[in-house]
Amino acid sequence: MMSPFNRSRRSTSRFRAIACCLALQAAMLAAPLADVAAERPQDAALQDAALLELFKILRDRGSISQEEFDLLNKLLAAGEPAAPAAPGEPAVAATPPVAPAAPIVPLDERLTRTEETVDALGRKIEDTDNRLFKLENLTDDTSSELFQKALADKWYERLSLGGYTQFRYTALLNEAADDLNVPADRSVSETENLIIRRGRLKLSGDVSKHLYFYSQVDFVGSVGGSGDVGLQARDLYADIAFDKHQEYRVRAGLSKVPFGWVNLQSSQNRAPMERPDAINSAAEGERDLGVYFMYAPVEVRKRFKELVKSGLKGSGDYGMLAVGAYNGQGPNRSDLNGEFHWVARFTYPFKLDNGQFLEVGVQGYLGDFVPSVQAVNPGTGPITPTFDPDGVRDQRVAVSATWYPKPFGFEAEWNVGRGPQLSDDFTLIDDASLKGGYFMANYRAKTARGEFFPFARWHYYEGGRKFGRNAPDEKVNELDLGLEFSPWVEVELTLMYTHSYERTNTRDFPYDTVEGADRLGFQLQWNY
Repeated sequence: MMSPFNRSRRSTSRFRAIACCLALQAAMLAAPLADVAAERPQDAALQDAALLELFKILRDRGSISQEEFDLLNKLLAAGEPAAPAAPGEPAVAATPPVAPAAPIVPLDERLTRTEETVDALGRKIEDTDNRLFKLENLTDDTSSELFQKALADKWYERLSLGGYTQFRYTALLNEAADDLNVPADRSVSETENLIIRRGRLKLSGDVSKHLYFYSQVDFVGSVGGSGDVGLQARDLYADIAFDKHQEYRVRAGLSKVPFGWVNLQSSQNRAPMERPDAINSAAEGERDLGVYFMYAPVEVRKRFKELVKSGLKGSGDYGMLAVGAYNGQGPNRSDLNGEFHWVARFTYPFKLDNGQFLEVGVQGYLGDFVPSVQAVNPGTGPITPTFDPDGVRDQRVAVSATWYPKPFGFEAEWNVGRGPQLSDDFTLIDDASLKGGYFMANYRAKTARGEFFPFARWHYYEGGRKFGRNAPDEKVNELDLGLEFSPWVEVELTLMYTHSYERTNTRDFPYDTVEGADRLGFQLQWNY
């Protein structure tokens, strides 16, 4: 957004340009008046009247002063004979005519040319201001050619360093909550107190017009699913563009799988503390090693960026269209069957005439997933579930719709499919149907004290949790009520109450479902 200083500078520049052109216009009109007087056409009276009206317009708009108007008016009458003197007053001698030295350009044509010059100069000044002051557009080739040329051999100047940290505490409000297991949030536990949920540091930028790279590490990521914390790679990928506007590009490396709007939305921007199980169960951790072809026109890429930069909590730029392949076993895990998961996604952010944004999308993937297993004892002796060593069918389709908060907002996603799930007798992991999604209403209120973002979300899921050991059947039915408050852009405070109508403990056998659990989460996030 342009600062008041830059806006003032732009207005001053435009005023000066217009003032200079108008002064030039006045001089051009005044200079040939003597020549006009020398060869007055038959319709001289009409021309004189037109010139007089023009001088009045220039005077009234402040382009010339009253004194200049009087002088021009006097010059206009220079070719007329002197008026008879009144009795007792000296006669005014007529100014002798001067022969024209060169052809005279009609005044209406001169005025048209001058106006065109002013308009062109104004557009040039405005374009220059846009290039000079919109410094936030230095990446993704949406920056101006001016900066692209200036930084052509200084790619390191285009790199940006940033990140965020989430400091969290969850209070269990009733006895039922003691048995809760929330796979993505280890603060929901009897044995946990204060935790750092995420500690992200990211480095990214355009190396050239054809190469953009992004890396992100997490200082508290779970290592190997053990629950221990350490340093873990979250993203490490390159976008290789085929054109200078980066409309067509290939993304290769460790990155988010383009499935689900909320999965692609950064946790830095999301208001609820965790993603809904219904969508996140498709790709826990959201990431995997993959290669994707992405396409988005420049205008659509600018909208994706605006939805994040303006604080509307957009999901980011993962292409208007994305098609690709990934390992399918989750982030920082090796593939186990030598077969790809295939994914495709299409989304479009509409910008309405009133400035409101609406984004709708559809996505799907298919592949074979290799689950992890461990022995369980239902009372008849230890049992280790079996499965097809080539993997279990894993496929979903989902629809997404986001009405961005200006000030009211709404999000909705729903997916159906089939995926790995433990049988009722605990002996076999095979594919079974799944379904679920979420609906969330929110409101964005910007005040002098900061920004308030209240929200209410209901989410539901019924199906196997493929990333859990033995892929147990999972049921989730929860309601979240929360408030995010940002006194400053770099600091966010979130309070969220959750009531679990149902939630299955997928960590411990016999995978019981907890009902009626209540918890209250507190989070402090700082951005840098």
